[in-house]
Amino acid sequence: MSWIYLLIAGLGEIGFVVFMKLSNGFKSAFYSLLTLVSALFSFYFLSIALLTIPLGTGYAVWTGIGAAGSVVIGMIIFKESKAPRRILFLCLIIIGVIGLRFVSPH
Repeated sequence: MSWIYLLIAGLGEIGFVVFMKLSNGFKSAFYSLLTLVSALFSFYFLSIALLTIPLGTGYAVWTGIGAAGSVVIGMIIFKESKAPRRILFLCLIIIGVIGLRFVSPH
């Protein structure tokens, strides 16, 4: 169940950075509030996951989910670069997250 909590925390991390961008430097009260709510949501589920998942693994997977998800959202919603090298390194992050899942205690 801890890995599910870690996945949820990672999704909250994606929301956190997307809403932060949409807040326009915290000038939008609505998106600033969503940034804060997403951060708290993410930290809460991360804290639960870290009860049984090793710290380094949990943190690496959490940031990996957040980073990879943010890159994908950036490409889709914010029309950021889809250069092949960027996609290659995105895939390496995803491979690293999956690898950590399989080599870590359950």
